[in-house]
Amino acid sequence: MARWVLGAAMPLLLGAAPVRAPRVVSINPCLDAILMHVADHAQIVAISSYSHDPRATSIPLAQARRFATTSGTAEEVVALRPDIVVAGGHVAPATVAALARLRVHLVQYPVSATVEESAQQVRDVAAAVGHADRGAVLGARILAAARPATGRRIPALIYGAGGLVPGGGTLPDDLLRRAGFANASMIYGLQRWDVLPLEYLISRPPRVLLSVAAAEGGGERVERHPALVRLGRRIMVAPFAARLMNCGGPAIIAAMARLRDVHAEAAR
Repeated sequence: MARWVLGAAMPLLLGAAPVRAPRVVSINPCLDAILMHVADHAQIVAISSYSHDPRATSIPLAQARRFATTSGTAEEVVALRPDIVVAGGHVAPATVAALARLRVHLVQYPVSATVEESAQQVRDVAAAVGHADRGAVLGARILAAARPATGRRIPALIYGAGGLVPGGGTLPDDLLRRAGFANASMIYGLQRWDVLPLEYLISRPPRVLLSVAAAEGGGERVERHPALVRLGRRIMVAPFAARLMNCGGPAIIAAMARLRDVHAEAAR
């Protein structure tokens, strides 16, 4: 009898054995940031080389430098022997073909256009690396941080490097709206992602300018431009980090906190 009970229990014991978490390589800096929250650090084989660049990283450098990096070539990735590779929507066709030929599982995630899409992407990444519960928690935090504000909308513009501006239908546009701003990109007739020359910005400035250059210490051409200085109190220039414009996921929490602080100051 005891022998039968033990034999019957063996499948249960075997079923309770922990499943090995997949080894993961990321070749996208925004996905690097998500992995920091939803994956075990031991299962992250490598992250994007951009995350070791102070100008492009989406996570603190000290944290990023604990991990190996890859530039995303098929040769580099295959040599790391991952179980799964996570990437953005744009990967070189040659790399995609090489990974498929070598049976390396590649999962691509497009750029999110809304907070809801980004929260779902977090949940998808977490499930792919074996930690769906962590994705559910982080997704809920993102949605809570981005609850829409009420009240008067203040015209604002996010002004990135080289005059890059996120227009309607982008995640930054959704964040601006949720924080109580109206994206001023429409008054310039800009597309989803477009370039706005400084001269046009000066001729018709928004109430608030969220400057990536100012956040990175290179904003002399923007917030110190004589024409903007003369505008005086008509315009508020506030630093806005590039990672808050470029990435969704956990960056949304920090972006919303920054935008709400700027809105409160501009509304005084």
